[in-house]
Amino acid sequence: MFSKETYINRRAKLKKLVGNGVILLFGNNGAPANFPHNTYYPFRQDSSFLYYFGQQRDGLVGVIDVDNDIETLVGDDISIDDIVWYGSVDSVHDMAEQVGVKNSVPMKTLKTLCNDAMRLHRKIHFLPPYRADIKIQIFDLLGIHPNQQKESASMDLIKAVVKMRSTKTQEEIDELERAAIIGYKMHTTAMKMCRPGVVEKEIAGALDGIANSMGSMVSFPTILSQHGEIQHGAPSMSKLQAGKLMLCDAGAETMDHYCSDNTRTTPVSGHFDQRQLEIYSIVEAAHDYALSVAKPGVKWWDVHFGVCRLITDRLKEIGLMKGDTEEAVAAGAHAMFMVHGLGHMMGMDVHDMESFDQINVGFDDEVRPNLEQFGTNCLRMGRRLQEGFVVTDEPGIYFIPALIDDWKASGHCKEFINFDKLETYKDFGGIRLEDDLLITKDGCRFIGKDRIPYHPKDVEEFIAQYR
Repeated sequence: MFSKETYINRRAKLKKLVGNGVILLFGNNGAPANFPHNTYYPFRQDSSFLYYFGQQRDGLVGVIDVDNDIETLVGDDISIDDIVWYGSVDSVHDMAEQVGVKNSVPMKTLKTLCNDAMRLHRKIHFLPPYRADIKIQIFDLLGIHPNQQKESASMDLIKAVVKMRSTKTQEEIDELERAAIIGYKMHTTAMKMCRPGVVEKEIAGALDGIANSMGSMVSFPTILSQHGEIQHGAPSMSKLQAGKLMLCDAGAETMDHYCSDNTRTTPVSGHFDQRQLEIYSIVEAAHDYALSVAKPGVKWWDVHFGVCRLITDRLKEIGLMKGDTEEAVAAGAHAMFMVHGLGHMMGMDVHDMESFDQINVGFDDEVRPNLEQFGTNCLRMGRRLQEGFVVTDEPGIYFIPALIDDWKASGHCKEFINFDKLETYKDFGGIRLEDDLLITKDGCRFIGKDRIPYHPKDVEEFIAQYR
């Protein structure tokens, strides 16, 4: 938790941005794993509730009466039965005091607060809910059916929260740096363990253990697979095979739930063969291109398509693509190989504020998403960069057999893709490189003082130390 003043100042700014009405910020409840009292561990609080109210206990709601400048923490104190099993915790009154909130009331009072606001026809602001229990709670409080709650969520509140959470303060950057330390440990451990015969889940389990032991939890389920062409490839019981590539996309959260998110692709044999090195070098160049051009005022949309043109040019050099580069990118031919966007906002959520919809987070009135074109429709971020933004830089090249077959059968982008040569890459897998960028006053920098090896020579030399 940050200082009391941090939360007081955040709520004061939120009140100014929203302007009027009553703001409801719902904290999360425990989520049952397979029966009510066996919940997923560790408990994960809602990020926006954490941002403004700081407390990590379940069963809390923050209420901000903007018009009357009254802030209230709503929640029930735990019972003696809970204390027996889980130990004592601070009272709701004490938790409110810790973050500078003067008022605290039991949960049953929330219905009265909402009824009073509705009777006076006051605007009630809430964020789009993403958990079923909170949707039911909103239905009970406000009478809005769960199917209508996303559309009924307050756009004024969404815009205010996005404005505040997008730009990271120094104390938040410090937390992100701590997350990067954990991420470095996770990824270098994966590289050390990567060798023929090791089971994918064994490595992924070790990484998850590092995240749990050094912080709160993983920032998303660990992706680790020899099938790097599968975007969210879960680790399996398969053994690593010589000649394959292991793609590892993993990150951690600090105790205050700030994230890291990195991807590395490691040769199982300990060295890249020529074909792997050709593709890897293209991804490496795209990764470093983004680092060289990202700065305040630059549209991330332009950085993304600069990467797409670079990838297209380089794939033309090795005979996998052909034709005019600009025409190929305009047609979306590059998405045969890079099916996703260059990166996304990151902070307390690894896809920061994704529950608000990326159109409200990564785009604005100036830069709108293209939801029609394959590949481009997965670009989560396009708006102009600002100092204090944190975005991921994650280009990749993938060879997806089903996609190759689909496009070849339909003739899609046949004027830009050499399908005959592409057939010989169906067993390749995929390569992605990812790091977290902080946009600075004049440019950008990687988060994390220790760089997880990613240049081919550095990767091979690092692996060699542990063979």
